[in-house]
Amino acid sequence: QVQLVESGGGLVQAGGSLRLSCAATGSIFSINAMGWYRQAPGKQRELVAEISGGRTNYADSVKGRFTISRDNAKNTVYLQMNTLKSDVTAVYYCQFVVNLLRTYWGQGTQVTVSS
Repeated sequence: QVQLVESGGGLVQAGGSLRLSCAATGSIFSINAMGWYRQAPGKQRELVAEISGGRTNYADSVKGRFTISRDNAKNTVYLQMNTLKSDVTAVYYCQFVVNLLRTYWGQGTQVTVSS
């Protein structure tokens, strides 16, 4: 079993920054991909950013403001969020795809941007 623990969410003023972290523990033999998703009230969960091997992919709305990175030694993925706007307010979930494409989700962390 694999467990994901997220941290770093909170309340921030517009224009500010936050850094989310997600650490995976458990029986991990290989990591295929890591990513961040978000779900705003009344909306579907959507991809924010993902990293697989040396490649990254971002939602158009966050390109240039958000950066996804990883620490392989710590089985941790990060999401640096800069120049935050109120439209990014949501619950952010990390996702790991590991061990021959098994998918695990974090518990979610609230990000709230005040204008």
